This record gives sequence, C-alpha cells and structure tokens, in this order.
Amino acid sequence: MQVVQFQAPRSASHVVMRLVKAYPKYKIVNFDRLDYCASLKNIESIADEPNYEFVKGDIGSADLVRYVLHKEGIDTIMHFAAQTHVDNSFGNSFSFTECNVLGTHVMLEAAKSLGSQLKVFIHVSTDEVYGEGASGAKSHETKTILEPTNPYAATKAGAEYLVKAYQRSFSLPVIITRGNNVYGPHQYPEKIIPKFVNQLFRDRKLTMHGDGTNTRNYLYVGDVAAAFDTVLHKGVVGETYNIGGRNEVSNLKVAETLLQLMGKVEGEGEEAVAAAREKWIVLVEDRLFNDLRYPLETDKLASLGWVEEMTWEEGLRTTVEWYRDNSGNWGDIESALVAHPRRGLVPSEGVPKLVADMPLAAIAGGGKGDSSAKGAGGGGGT
Repeated sequence: MQVVQFQAPRSASHVVMRLVKAYPKYKIVNFDRLDYCASLKNIESIADEPNYEFVKGDIGSADLVRYVLHKEGIDTIMHFAAQTHVDNSFGNSFSFTECNVLGTHVMLEAAKSLGSQLKVFIHVSTDEVYGEGASGAKSHETKTILEPTNPYAATKAGAEYLVKAYQRSFSLPVIITRGNNVYGPHQYPEKIIPKFVNQLFRDRKLTMHGDGTNTRNYLYVGDVAAAFDTVLHKGVVGETYNIGGRNEVSNLKVAETLLQLMGKVEGEGEEAVAAAREKWIVLVEDRLFNDLRYPLETDKLASLGWVEEMTWEEGLRTTVEWYRDNSGNWGDIESALVAHPRRGLVPSEGVPKLVADMPLAAIAGGGKGDSSAKGAGGGGGT
C-alpha cells in the first residue's frame, strides 16, 4: 500500500506515526506545508524510518500535488489538511475557504487523475458540520442534514459536498469521517486543553469564553489514530463514519479537572475546587457564536471493531506531562495563549474583555440548559 497523508491537524501526526510503525511494508508519504501550528519535532521518532517520506508543500499547488501522487505511485489518500481553529475563522475566513474548499478541490482533481490506481480517498471532516446540538437532543447520525454555524464549519461542509460530487460524477472511491474534539500531545496551544495547560504552567489565569457551560465531546488522540487505522482497513467506500468519544465535558469542568491535576486546588472537597475556580479562572467575551454541544452517533464505527480505550483522566494526565517537556516545539507560543487568538490581526485585538457581570459562583453548578446557551468556546476553542 502506498499511502499519502495530507496533514495539518495534529491528530494526523499520530496517524502517520501509527501507520509507519505498525505497517513497515507500507510506504507513507507525509505532505504538509508546515503552517504556524506544525512542528517536525513532533514526528522525529519516525523521521529516519525507511518506509516514511516527508514532502513540504501546499495542497493548493495543483501541479505539485499531482506530481507527488504519480511519482510515489500513491493508491491511498488520507486528506487531513485544513485550517481548523474556529476563532481564526471569525477573523480571517477567506483563508479557510482557500484551504478547506479550494484545497480539497485541488486534491480531488489530483486524485481523479490516478484513475483505477486509487483504492480509497479518505476525507477528514468534523462534527461541526452538523451544527449545534440542543441540550438533551439525540446524537447526530451520519445522515443528519448539515447545518454549520461558523465560517470554519461551513468550509468543511462545502468541502464534503465536493467530495460527494466527485464520488457520484467520477466514481471516486471516497470515505468521509466526522470527528469530535481531539486532545493529547502535538496539539498547538490555541486549542482549549493545551492552552489551559500552558497558561497554568505560567501561573496565569484560565481565559474562559462566556460562562463555561458549553460542552464538547473529547477523544484522546491515540484513540483517534486507532479509529483512522480501522477506517483505512475496514471502512466501506461510500460510507461516512462519525468518530466520537464518551467524554462530554463542559469547558468549566475541563478547567476544574486541569486545576486539580496541576496542583492548583488547595485542599479537598467542593469548597477547595470553588476557591481554585475563583482564583484561577477569568470569564472573557464569548465567540460571535458558540455551539452548545456536538453529540455523535458512533455505532457504525464501532461495528468495524473500534473501541475507545483511553480514560478522560488518564488522557489528561498524559497530555499535561507531554506539554511539560515539549511546549517549546513550536518556539514562541505567546500569541496562542491570549483569550481570542486571531491570526493576521494585531495582538491588542486578542486581549480578553472581562465579563464583569457573570461571577463564577453563579455558574458553578451549571448554566443554561437549552440550545440558546452560548457558554465558553474554551479559551482556545475547539
């Protein structure tokens, strides 16, 4: 098998490492433009493996993409490459359309040129294409109508429609995946968990979007890599698979758990947690729009044999320890640690606005319980 992986989200680095190590007879080509959130240090462990090759390039470069596919005799494509940070999409949405939609179109045209040589094109999408899930609503199934609510999610939905069109028009052998929030090593610290971890390493307060009541379903990156291994080898062409975990956690609970793991809670019991919450969490202005939750139905993936293995607590503990040793992999990360990072805008526009009339004590027991609630996007978002 000749696999090319077009990479951007850091979960892709774990998939690359897993495939290189588990399948020495496969040739794995890792194609990445090394954007601001990338670091080759994260994949040093496989850099010298004989079945691995790295190519620096942009998926918008049609000639280069096509050249690499044909030169390497590629028969399997895993398309992870995307702009993914929701906060950035509110400030510079054109780059999301360029990368996520036009980039995917370039990929599809290049894949089409392979003809019968191509065995499968795995397109990596997101749970956010479904739009907001109301409190208590049933989980999103793969046939649920797509209703994205932010520029990032809209571009990913647009990319999916292109993928589906190429399947119907040109019989391209595609599989689509839609995943929950990933956490773990290698994630650039603009995302909620590594942002909070790195803020606490610096003894800074955690910048919580809104009131902290929004929830996300988190899945450890090792389990995500296992899911893509399963889809690659057992997935059915033409199908869509949700990749989701069992850890639906509010952003406030994420912060509280990290405060405990990182020794910021003095004493035991709820009073100690409440005191740490008041000391270490500051509420800031929310996103322009912040989905309440993204519940996913994952039975289809489970039927292929995939199971989630990492527990939430152990996954967080492992993540904290990795960042303790490796946060320098990206150089200076200060711009990622502001409340609302906006690539392309001046630093002052990322300074948080405090939500003065929203005391933490008032929301500690939970917040709004309907789909109108717009709590934290998580300091770093999803």
